[in-house]
Amino acid sequence: MHAASSQGSLNPIPARAGIGLRFRHHQAVLEERPPIAWFEAHTENYMGGGSAPDCLDAIRRDYPISLHGVGLSLGSAEGLDAGHLERVRRVVERVEPGLVSEHLSWSISGGTYLADLLPLPLTEEALTVVCRHVDQTQTYLKRRILIENPSTYLRFGHSIIPEWEFLAEVSRRTGCGILCDVNNIYVSASNHGWNALTYLDALPPSAVAEVHLAGHSVRPLDQGRVLRIDDHGSRVAQPVWDLFEQALRRFGTVPTLIEWDTNVPALEVLMEESAIAQAAMERQRNDSLSANAA
Repeated sequence: MHAASSQGSLNPIPARAGIGLRFRHHQAVLEERPPIAWFEAHTENYMGGGSAPDCLDAIRRDYPISLHGVGLSLGSAEGLDAGHLERVRRVVERVEPGLVSEHLSWSISGGTYLADLLPLPLTEEALTVVCRHVDQTQTYLKRRILIENPSTYLRFGHSIIPEWEFLAEVSRRTGCGILCDVNNIYVSASNHGWNALTYLDALPPSAVAEVHLAGHSVRPLDQGRVLRIDDHGSRVAQPVWDLFEQALRRFGTVPTLIEWDTNVPALEVLMEESAIAQAAMERQRNDSLSANAA
C-alpha cells in the first residue's frame, strides 16, 4: 500500500543544508535568528510538556522543520506501540513538518524500550514486518515517511538480503522515501567490509528525499582492526565528505542535515559544517547545469 496524502507541502524543506535542532541551541535560535535553511527536531523530544514544544512552535514560525523519530521501532516483531504512534501523530499535527523520518531498526522488546537502534535480521520475514509497519505508520499519519539506513556493528548469520536491497525494497513496496545517512553507510561499510558505492548505487534516486551527515569515532581493536562508531560527536570526517560528493552525483541535491548529538558544540560550529555541505551542493548544481548546457 502506498501513502497518498500530505507530505508537508505547507512547510516544505528546501534542498539546502540544515542543522539538527538541540535544546542547548533553542535560545540562540530564538534570539539571533541565524541564517540556517531549516532544522530537524527529534520527535520524541517534543512529546511532553514544559518549554520545549513552545520553543519549537516559535522556531517553526521562521524556519522549515522536519521531524526525525528514534522510538517507533519499525522492525519490532511484536507490532508497533499504538500509544507511541499516537504521540508521534500529535507532534506531527502540531508542527506540520516538511518531512517525517524514522529508522530501519528495532528498539522495543516485551514492552521495554532499549537504549539503542538495533539491527534487523535481513530476511524475507523481517522485510514483511517492516513493510507492514511502514504502511501502518503512513496510513495513521496520513502522509509519506522516510526510512533511514542504520549504522551497524554486527550482522545476523541468517541474513540473506543485502541491507541496501532491503531498504530499496521497503521503499518500493510501501512508497516510503529514503533518508540516506551517508555517515551511516561509511561506518557500516567500514565495519563489515562492504563497498559504500555499491550501497549508494542500489538506492533509487527518486526515493531519496533527505541526506544526513555526522561525525563518528574510531575504536582500535586487536590485530590492527578498528571499529567505527556512529556517535554524532565530532565534525564530519573527510571520507564521509568524499562519499557525500558521490551521493550528490547519484541523487542530486536534496535536503541535507548536519547531525550532532554528543559533545554538542556552539551553534556556530554546526553552521560551519552546514556551510561545507552547502558548498558541495552548489558545486553539484553548477556541474549539472554545465553538463546540461554542453
